[in-house]
Amino acid sequence: MTETIDLLKRVWDLTNNERRQHQLPDLTFNWELAWAAMKHSANMANQDFFDHRDLENRVRSEGYQGSVGENIYAGGSTAEAVVNGWMDSPGHRDNILNPQYREIGVGYFFLENDPGSLNYRYYWTQIFGIPR
Repeated sequence: MTETIDLLKRVWDLTNNERRQHQLPDLTFNWELAWAAMKHSANMANQDFFDHRDLENRVRSEGYQGSVGENIYAGGSTAEAVVNGWMDSPGHRDNILNPQYREIGVGYFFLENDPGSLNYRYYWTQIFGIPR
């Protein structure tokens, strides 16, 4: 569990480093967004899918009421690889550098013997929020 928390914190730190390079404020960690992100990462792994299903409903079910955006990633085994992958993708980069976002939650799930048709093993979710 400590390793997972360290990975989540590393993604958060790297994301804020990217924002600082563009004179944007750091994102505050939000546990409601994090729970939604962690559950989504686990669901993608265990239910063999990779997409942005029901983002609004997922965050509302955790109690978050603000506006949200999401990045997902599969296959990257390190926080650096994941954040670099997002930064190399225009849509994901736009989320990371969106000046309106103020909060973040990060989720990660590792499925060692991934039996599905999508065998990424590593599943990541990053949810950004604009609090109400």
